Amino acid sequence: MSLSMYQASIPVFISQLNNLSWILKKGEEHAAAKKIEPEIFTNARLAPDMFPLSRQVQIATDGVKGCAARLAGVEVPSFPDTEKTFAELQARITKTIDFIKTFKASQIDGTEEKKVVLKLRDQEVIFTGQVYLLNFVLPNLYFHSTTTYAILRHNGVDIGKRDFLANLADYFKK
Repeated sequence: MSLSMYQASIPVFISQLNNLSWILKKGEEHAAAKKIEPEIFTNARLAPDMFPLSRQVQIATDGVKGCAARLAGVEVPSFPDTEKTFAELQARITKTIDFIKTFKASQIDGTEEKKVVLKLRDQEVIFTGQVYLLNFVLPNLYFHSTTTYAILRHNGVDIGKRDFLANLADYFKK
């Protein structure tokens, strides 16, 4: 049985966004327990020239909602990038999951060769649907999720690999 474009996208996106939500929850709990202003974490960066945690979450959600919409041939919804708190970031994740859950396999499957055009900074990049999903969107999703994890871990939040893979918790119990 082959893996479909739908199976390689929407369920993976939902799983990773749920994991991202979980590590943000752990960050918020840590801030409360240690009496640290939560914005210390949401504004934190790994390096001065990197985006803060809040922007990492925004980019991760933008990537998956954009991918689902582009592959399905519908308008990409615009979310303003104004989130500053854990609650606002969680709401953005929830809104993104709710949006991508609206897609059916019939809208995504068969888009392997679909032309996808992105405007990235000062250039246009043209992908096929499969290359866009597998070589651009998924790596970006994992990069920004991992960076969010690393920012929280670097700032003392007690999280580990199992938290990053939170949706696989049942597998770890075996």
